Amino acid sequence: MLTTGKAILDVANQHSFAVPAFNISDWAMFKGIVEISEQTNAPLIVAIHPDEVAHIGREILPGIIARAHTSTVPIAIHWDHGATYEQALQAVQYGFTSVMIDASMKPFDENLAITRKVVDSAHVLGVSVEGELGTIGGNDTYAEGGSDTIIYTDPDDAVTYVEQTGVDSLAIAIGTFHGFYPAHLKPELKLGLLKEIKSRVGIPLVLHGGSGNPDDEIREAARIGINKINISTDIKVAYHNKMREVLGNDPKTREPNAIQPACVAAMNEVAAQKIELFGAAGKASLY
Repeated sequence: MLTTGKAILDVANQHSFAVPAFNISDWAMFKGIVEISEQTNAPLIVAIHPDEVAHIGREILPGIIARAHTSTVPIAIHWDHGATYEQALQAVQYGFTSVMIDASMKPFDENLAITRKVVDSAHVLGVSVEGELGTIGGNDTYAEGGSDTIIYTDPDDAVTYVEQTGVDSLAIAIGTFHGFYPAHLKPELKLGLLKEIKSRVGIPLVLHGGSGNPDDEIREAARIGINKINISTDIKVAYHNKMREVLGNDPKTREPNAIQPACVAAMNEVAAQKIELFGAAGKASLY
């Protein structure tokens, strides 16, 4: 059931839940994430960052597409945090059904112009587009990583941006952080700001980051307007912590099929909790 990001998120928007967008970095992670989504009957967005594509190789995309076609739940394949128009076209050529253009670090007018150009081309080809306004903090190499500063999304800018670009979904900054939340900062979502933006733009909204934010805030955000939540750090930490444990228990263990099943199981325990938290469990029946 390979489909587009728009097809998945429009239903989530209508029924007030959030779809998890799990970032995967190898085949075992991808296979496991699809399986837990099928077990929980939840729609799935498979997110792959350009750095992750470079790591696993574009040659893996046909396999991901083939698996999505046989899935019992709807799946979109999403290019996460593409930085340029050229990258967006590359993602379409690879077979992605959804692309993000992240020009949020550029001046507003430049962000708007680049996003509109991506939308014009992607929509002709039937591919969904996510844009971003505002910047979240980050301590990794992805997107706006490298700063503790959060520049919250301005509702007036959001209205102008959505109207003039035609994006299918919008990532907003309301108090989240890429990677681990800094110990000296208190995680807190501005839910009032989310409500205002949602009431004015109407389209599916996206939350990036969120690893350190309380579950009750995330649950409420999904209920009142967030329809896609990106999950990367939490599942990768679970996956690789278990890998360290397996290898530490027996340094001679070497075969992937002896190492990875336990890692996937640990990852899927976290993924299942996120699926439930976002209100996505059982929602594949809506499609």
